[in-house]
Amino acid sequence: MSRVPYGYEIIQLLEQLAPKQLAMEGDRIGLQIGTLNKPVKKVMIALDVLEDVVVEAIDQQVDLIIAHHPPLYRPLKQLLTDDGHGRMIAACIKHDIAVYAAHTNLDVADGGLNDWLAEALGLNDTAVLVPTYIEPLKKLVVYVPVTHAEVVRKALGDAGAGHIGRYSHCTFNSRGVGTFLPHEGARPFIGEQGRLEEVEEVRIETIVPASLEREAIQAMLAVHPYEEVAYDIYPLDNEGRRFGLGRIGRLPQPVTLGAFAEQVKTAFSVPAVRVVGRLDDLVQTVAVIGGDGNKFVAAAASAGADVYVTGDVYYHTAHDAQALGLHIIDPGHNVEKIMKEGVARYLITELSKRQWEAEVVASSVHTDPFQFV
Repeated sequence: MSRVPYGYEIIQLLEQLAPKQLAMEGDRIGLQIGTLNKPVKKVMIALDVLEDVVVEAIDQQVDLIIAHHPPLYRPLKQLLTDDGHGRMIAACIKHDIAVYAAHTNLDVADGGLNDWLAEALGLNDTAVLVPTYIEPLKKLVVYVPVTHAEVVRKALGDAGAGHIGRYSHCTFNSRGVGTFLPHEGARPFIGEQGRLEEVEEVRIETIVPASLEREAIQAMLAVHPYEEVAYDIYPLDNEGRRFGLGRIGRLPQPVTLGAFAEQVKTAFSVPAVRVVGRLDDLVQTVAVIGGDGNKFVAAAASAGADVYVTGDVYYHTAHDAQALGLHIIDPGHNVEKIMKEGVARYLITELSKRQWEAEVVASSVHTDPFQFV
């Protein structure tokens, strides 16, 4: 049955794509203005939350703005409603528009902003450029009667437990005898009150990413026959999946730097790019980081990139890249606007799966402060 979701339910969907723990330390992500404890009929996806964007949201009767750049990134010393930033915040409050920011967590996310950039550039065999987070792993152990072992194993695997490399539904199973004594008020699946029972059981062990621990446990409990389920969770020293900023991959074939610069302009719908390097040099291995990637020039060179695509490149950073033999294409910071369609597409799909009635639109306001003359 369809219904209008609450704001926090929509954000729960978003955080499945871009979990908060992926964000860089100190990043101002999350709810910044308003409340999520309300029905949300319309969501707008925006790169920046500027006054013009909020006017657009008001005109379209938007309940929630999901932005990439946090509008409240630095602590406020005062809030004046007669300047642009203050008017923007006041308008959101007046019209009950909540604002939520997904910033570096969306950059780092598997299938997030940097993957969308790499995909737009046509890169193959992509990998993380700068690792920033290794997901913790846990061991889940559960005891189940032999008759229900298969259904529990399947439920755990379907919930994401037991993934090792290119294999899924991995478990170890050992048999033994479980004992229990049901007391007054118990409703045992096997046995009866006041009588010690022995049951042939299977001990199922499997590995679980920490982010899926709750889902795996809930899936297991949903199919386990016992009234009280015996299970254990152990932390592991094993390293889980690596997440990070940027991507590095390869073009299908080598092209000149000049030709690739034209490809970048087309892919990101920008009128011009800044280029460091000889335009007739051939490039094939490409590193890309959305936004300001000055800090990671050395990482791109060390990873073997021929060319590094990123924004806001400083004068002396360009010199450093030249010294390292690394070409640079700077299409500007605003190429992160690709997140508007990416997040909208993701949310529309997830809302449809649940038959939730909420419209998702991308902001049409152009927020790049620069123009070429």
